[in-house]
Amino acid sequence: MNYTISEFSQLTGFSIYTLRYYEKEGILNPAKQNNNHRFYSNHDVEWMKFIIRLKETGMPLKEIKQYANLRELGDKTAQQRMELLIKHYEYLEQQLHILNDHLSNLKLKIQHYQKLICSKYSNSIKSSDYN
Repeated sequence: MNYTISEFSQLTGFSIYTLRYYEKEGILNPAKQNNNHRFYSNHDVEWMKFIIRLKETGMPLKEIKQYANLRELGDKTAQQRMELLIKHYEYLEQQLHILNDHLSNLKLKIQHYQKLICSKYSNSIKSSDYN
């Protein structure tokens, strides 16, 4: 199926301006009809889903552009693309470790407050029983 830029914008959630910028930067390369109008395919939809995933996981646009440029060159760049993805994967693993450490510390602080609140509640019940 083919999509106009407007349809593709609605489908992907990216503005027409962003799609044109991505095209200018070489990240997106839609086919063009005889009248020079862009049209996007389901293949482009899948590519945009991957771009979204890379963006949402914090890959800088510069690296996404580098990956896209290598992708355009075909299978001979598979090793380089894999290395970019491995580097990003390792970055994400490091971020997960940091976030898990933060979660553990927050959990301990929450448990501290739960004990504190429980203890005060239990003490207030005991003292009111004698009044």
